[in-house]
Amino acid sequence: MANTFALILFVATVLTGIIWCIDKFKWAPARRAKQAQAQVQTGNALDEKTLAKVAKQPGWVETAASVFPVLAVVFVVRSFIYEPFQIPSGSMMPTLLIGDFILVEKFAYGIKDPITQTTLIPTGEPKRGDIAVFKYPKEPSVDYIKRVVGLPGDRVSYDPDSKTVTINPACDNGQPCSSALPVTYSDVQPSDFIQTFSGFAGNEAGNGFYEAPQGETMKGGLRLGTRNETLGEVTHRILLVNEMQSQPGLYYRQPGQQQATWGVPQGQYFMMGDNRDNSADSRYWGFVPEKNLVGKATAIWMSFEKQEGEWPTGLRLSRIGGIH
Repeated sequence: MANTFALILFVATVLTGIIWCIDKFKWAPARRAKQAQAQVQTGNALDEKTLAKVAKQPGWVETAASVFPVLAVVFVVRSFIYEPFQIPSGSMMPTLLIGDFILVEKFAYGIKDPITQTTLIPTGEPKRGDIAVFKYPKEPSVDYIKRVVGLPGDRVSYDPDSKTVTINPACDNGQPCSSALPVTYSDVQPSDFIQTFSGFAGNEAGNGFYEAPQGETMKGGLRLGTRNETLGEVTHRILLVNEMQSQPGLYYRQPGQQQATWGVPQGQYFMMGDNRDNSADSRYWGFVPEKNLVGKATAIWMSFEKQEGEWPTGLRLSRIGGIH
């Protein structure tokens, strides 16, 4: 859908730009010449209103010429500088909530062709801990947003029992080092969020996420746990469903690696959601190629109180600002 919109915007910009150029350099001079000739023939007796009728600019030309500058600015900003995105699911909670509208820095990971996503000018690479938007590898028309956990050459392991990550970063030869990156965790504490379920055996798909004061309960709901995760120098909060066990049998099994361990290939990245037990991420479908990267999430510019697939019920103005 995003690529389709980019293509439509590109075509509209080009078409209106062509009309603007033809009008500016051919049709407009011809109209002015015709008006000047009419003034000569009438002895300069025509007022501006009458003169305009002598060689009137067609309505469709006027519309295209006036729309072109707006489309051009939108196309450039959206394609190469910043693009707005809406958070549709809870996979990045508590960092990003359903209903958050974010700005994505398009030039953070290279200036790319907005249609083919080919890198035109390299400007930077993802850093561990970045929140990145990318094209879902299995369906590139869909945009995903996750946190960068594994860089090219890293070996990433996930313990489904303790729900912790171990990372052996790449050494100078591009292979994983024997020493692990410092990844630390705080104790699990009750979070401010309750997740409701379609059934209540503790493992059914969740229906919604609700902020609720400590001690408050909801029918068919579980209070999520939270703790800080520090990946090297980046610290952020993650959410856990304490009563839910991970299902490593569903993880992506990389040839030559043990279960729940992945060696990140060169030019690819390992992504995980902050809502660890509610995120379909690299643990389940593999790696994100560099060409799929769209940009880095940098700020929340609007936030609506809502649930997935439902209409907003209010505003969360306090969430507007940088993403931490």
